[in-house]
Amino acid sequence: MSKINAGVAMINVLEAWGIDHIYGIPGGSFNSTMDALYHEREAVKYIQVRHEEAGALAAAADAKLTGKVGAVFGSAGPGASHLINGLYDAQMDHVPVLALLGQVASTAMNYDAFQELNENPMFADVSVYNRTVMTPESLPHVIDEAIKAAYQQKGVAVVTIPVDLGFAEIEEEEIATAKNHKTGVLLPDEADMKAALPLIEAAKQPVLYIGQGVRGGFDAIKAFAEHFSMPVAAAVLAKGIIPDLYENFLGFAARVATKPANEALADADLIVFVGSDFPFGRYFFNPDAKFIQVDIDAAKFGRRHNVDHSILGDGATALRRWVELGQARPADAWLKANQENIRNWHAWRKSFYNDDSTPLRAEPVFKEINRIAEKDAVYVADVGNVTLNAIRHLEMNGEQQFTTSGWFATMGNGVPGGIAAQLTYPEKQVFTFSGDGGFVMQMQDIITQVKYNLPIINVVFSNEAFGFIEAEQEDTEQQKFGVFLEGADFGKVGEALGADGFTITEYSQLEPAFTAAKASKRPVVIDVKIKDERPLPVEALELEPEKFSAEQIKAFKEKYQVHDMPTLRELLK
Repeated sequence: MSKINAGVAMINVLEAWGIDHIYGIPGGSFNSTMDALYHEREAVKYIQVRHEEAGALAAAADAKLTGKVGAVFGSAGPGASHLINGLYDAQMDHVPVLALLGQVASTAMNYDAFQELNENPMFADVSVYNRTVMTPESLPHVIDEAIKAAYQQKGVAVVTIPVDLGFAEIEEEEIATAKNHKTGVLLPDEADMKAALPLIEAAKQPVLYIGQGVRGGFDAIKAFAEHFSMPVAAAVLAKGIIPDLYENFLGFAARVATKPANEALADADLIVFVGSDFPFGRYFFNPDAKFIQVDIDAAKFGRRHNVDHSILGDGATALRRWVELGQARPADAWLKANQENIRNWHAWRKSFYNDDSTPLRAEPVFKEINRIAEKDAVYVADVGNVTLNAIRHLEMNGEQQFTTSGWFATMGNGVPGGIAAQLTYPEKQVFTFSGDGGFVMQMQDIITQVKYNLPIINVVFSNEAFGFIEAEQEDTEQQKFGVFLEGADFGKVGEALGADGFTITEYSQLEPAFTAAKASKRPVVIDVKIKDERPLPVEALELEPEKFSAEQIKAFKEKYQVHDMPTLRELLK
C-alpha cells in the first residue's frame, strides 16, 4: 500500500465531510496540522483569526446558519483554553462543531513540558466527544468518529493531537464514513396525532409556539395557523422562519420579546409547543393552559411546562398532518384581537422611525437597515439590548437568515458570526449588530474581515453602557454600578483596521451612511451613537387596570412613550 502523511490523511477526512474552512491561530504544538493544511490548502482553507475565541464563535455560527459541522483549532495551552467560550455557545445552542487542540509531542507529555495542559478534563463538560489521539494511524479515524458524534448528538467534538503524530507516515486507506451519513424525518405516530385533536377543538384561546425544529416549514406553520385560527409566537432563535409582518405572527416571548406574544401566551388556554426548548416557559406561559408538545427528542417533554399530550416526531410534519385530520376552526374574537394587537405593535414601533432626537433612538437605525437589506440577507446579532431591538425591528421576509448566541448568550459573537456568514454565503449581504460592549470584545477581528475581503456591514449601537444589565439593576432597585462604559469612535476604529468607517451622531447622517455601506465592496463599521434608554420592558408591562393604579399606568406609558397600543384584554372586551 502507498503511504500518506497522517496530518494530510486527517485533512482528507475533513474534506470528505464537507468542511471547507477552519479557523484558528498557529502554534508550535499545532505545526504538523498547519503543514497538512498548507498541502491541502485548496480543499480546506485556513482562516486566520486574531483571537481563538473569535474562531470558535465563528465555527458555531457556521453550524447555526448551515446545519453543517463548523471547525476550529487552538494550540496547546492558551490557544486551546481561548476556545472554550465559543464551544459553549455551540453546545448550548445544540449545533455540531469540531475543535482540534494542539498538544506537545507524545514523547514530552506528562513531563510538565512548556505549554502542556491536560486538556481532556477541561473540555469534558462542553463536549459530546473528547479524545486524545494516541497513534499516527488512529488520527484520521478519531477525527471521523468525532465528526459523526458531533452530528449525531448536535454538539462539540474535541480532538487533542500530539504534534509529532501528524508528521508521521501511515498506510493510505479510505477512512472517512461521510458517504454513509444519513439524516431523516421522524414521523409522528398517527394515533398520537388524533388523540391531540380534542384538546385543539376544545380550546377557546389557543396559541401555536414554534422553535428551530420547524426551520424551513413556514408553509406548515401558516396552514396550521389559518386552519385552526391560531396566532403564532416563536423562540428568538426561530426568528426568520416566519415573515415578521405575517398577520398571525405575534413575535417572541419573555424579555427579548414583543408585547403581543407575551400577552397571548399569558392568557392562552392551549399552547401547541412545536420544535422548541424555550427555557422561560414556566415564567411566561399560562401555567393552567393545556399543553401539547411536539419534539424529536423525548427528553424535552415536560421540561418547560406541564404537558397534557406529547408527540414524538417532526414538527412540520405534525402541523401538516393536523390540518388534514382536524376540523377547521373559524376565525373568532381571540384571533382577531391578537391580529389587531400585532398591528398596533408594528404601528407603535414604526412611529419612532422618523424620530430625529439626539442621541438617536434605535428605531431609525433599523428603518435604514430594512431599507437597504437584500431579500436574502443574513443577520448576526450580538447579545444585549441589541438582540432585543433586532428581533423587534428587523422586518425579515422568510428568505433571510438570523442568528445569535441563544442559550449561552455570550457577548462578542457578532463580528465572528459575520465572518462565518460571509464565508459561507459569499454572494449574500451580511450584517452584524453589536452594542459597544460586545463589539469591543471582538473588534480586533474586523482585521479578519479586511484580510479576506468580506464586505460585511457591522452596525455598532453605542450607548456607553451595558444596557441590558443596567435594566436588571434597575429592576432590583440597586445602585447602578459597573455598567457604564468609556466611549470611543468605532467608525475611526474600523478605518484604522482597514474597513470603511462611519460615526453617526445625527439623524440626517443615517441615510447617506447606509446607502454608502450597501454600495461598499469592503467591510464597513457604522458606529451609531444612541440613547442609553431602556427599550419597552414587555416582560414587566404596567398596563393592566386590574393590576396597576391609573397613576402607575400613566407613569409607565410616559416613561416608555406607549401610545395607541391597548392591551390584549382590552381588545377582547
